[in-house]
Amino acid sequence: MELRGSVVVVTGASAGIGRATAIACARRGARVVLAARRIDRLNDVAEAITGTGGEALAVRCDVGQLADINELVRATLERFGRIDVLVNNAGFGFSGTIEDTPDDVMRELLEVNYLSAFRLTRAVLPIMRKQRSGHIVNVSSVVGKISFPFHGAYSATKFAMCAMTEALRGELSGSGVTATAVLPASTRTEFFDAQQSIGDHSAAPAGPQQSAERVARAIVRSVNHPTPEVNLVAPMRLAFGLNAFFPILRDMAGRVFYRQRKRGGAKPGAANITTRR
Repeated sequence: MELRGSVVVVTGASAGIGRATAIACARRGARVVLAARRIDRLNDVAEAITGTGGEALAVRCDVGQLADINELVRATLERFGRIDVLVNNAGFGFSGTIEDTPDDVMRELLEVNYLSAFRLTRAVLPIMRKQRSGHIVNVSSVVGKISFPFHGAYSATKFAMCAMTEALRGELSGSGVTATAVLPASTRTEFFDAQQSIGDHSAAPAGPQQSAERVARAIVRSVNHPTPEVNLVAPMRLAFGLNAFFPILRDMAGRVFYRQRKRGGAKPGAANITTRR
């Protein structure tokens, strides 16, 4: 797909990977629709794009609300008349044991991290099918393929993103519409500052890290040359394979991780849930 002149919708575009992706697409000539809750931040991103000759539309959108999703699609079609690329990026993190994860937190994780992507995808697919072209990018995570202690609730939403993408690839065969799952590792953004947590399980970036700009470049490549999956950490491909064939190895690593966290002073069950920004 040629990005120049195309219409790209990016959720979670006010910061981090979403912001970097919107700017990267605009630099390649795309007309970008920016969606997030913080309209002031969106306006800043829009100004950064238009200031260099690009075209951007900022739409305040809480992706956890179906009415906002419908308004985002309506506003995009009213302004540009089509949707060529959808980047489902909006989401927030959570760290805590499955046992101590409250129902309302799990529901919010599902609403924001997965159901928003499901609903937006469902809303744009008829448009893309009519165009006989389009590409959907679902920003999942390395923990959407392999989960670790204290990240089960968050991982479940990212596993769901991968599952939806796999199903879409089969359902869209021959339609001209394609789908890609992108699997970043820890990314140097404000994501971890905004993460919800219980007790001392709030997580700082760990393991391999990359910049938001690197993830954005990978997303752009997946649009130009659609591929089923983009893994930004090469060694994780081996980890995914080992986990599939030898899950006991993952369990052993998880027990080591759990013991290290306990020695570091983690207190499962302590009530200390931060708010989502």
